[in-house]
Amino acid sequence: MDLFLSGSSEINTTNIVIRLMLSALLGGLLGWERESRRQNAGLRTHIIISVGSCLLMLISIFIPQTFSDYPNVDPGRIAAQVVSGIGFLGAGAIFRLGGNTHGLTTAATIWAVAAVGLSVGAGMYEAAIMVTVLLLFVLAILDKVGKYFFSSGSLKTLKVSFQTSKIETSKVFAILEKYDIVTKNINVVQSKNKQNTTIKLYVYVPESLHVKHLYKDLNDLKHIGQINLGQDF
Repeated sequence: MDLFLSGSSEINTTNIVIRLMLSALLGGLLGWERESRRQNAGLRTHIIISVGSCLLMLISIFIPQTFSDYPNVDPGRIAAQVVSGIGFLGAGAIFRLGGNTHGLTTAATIWAVAAVGLSVGAGMYEAAIMVTVLLLFVLAILDKVGKYFFSSGSLKTLKVSFQTSKIETSKVFAILEKYDIVTKNINVVQSKNKQNTTIKLYVYVPESLHVKHLYKDLNDLKHIGQINLGQDF
């Protein structure tokens, strides 16, 4: 059994079982991490991608071994298509909300787990295991380190309405800056009679924000109407 011996290119029943099971395990570990963070591409998706990539790599190796009379058979051709084809799945994990793009980390993980599956299928067990451990470190540990050193918060929607057609957006932005609120996108909508104006902002709000103080400062503006700080996205 060549579980930890790279370089064995012969495809047999033992190799197939070992490589498919190992790819399922490694893909499952990465999928579990994504599932724990409530990502759309979670445990099942990562296992399927890893096992599928492993199987395609096995087929790529098996074909030239079986059809040795065809010298031009390239064992890397099928595997190469996995690298480009997996981009479609990764794109499905990315979505845009306001001025923010979400799902990039999951999309990158999908691409990486396909590489893990290909590595296992090629018999590069040590590389596949090492990459899985590194990815788990990056996804789990570095995320906590980043939250420790960098201020954390959440993306929210802020709606501020004014009972006038002329508003001073500079004063609104000054208040947001005071509370370290970062504006990602802004949309200004006027009523049909042009007597009321609503500013809709996608903002990054720090966890330490005192909402009552923010509301108080906004209420001090002239012609202020309703103020609503929406839920997290």
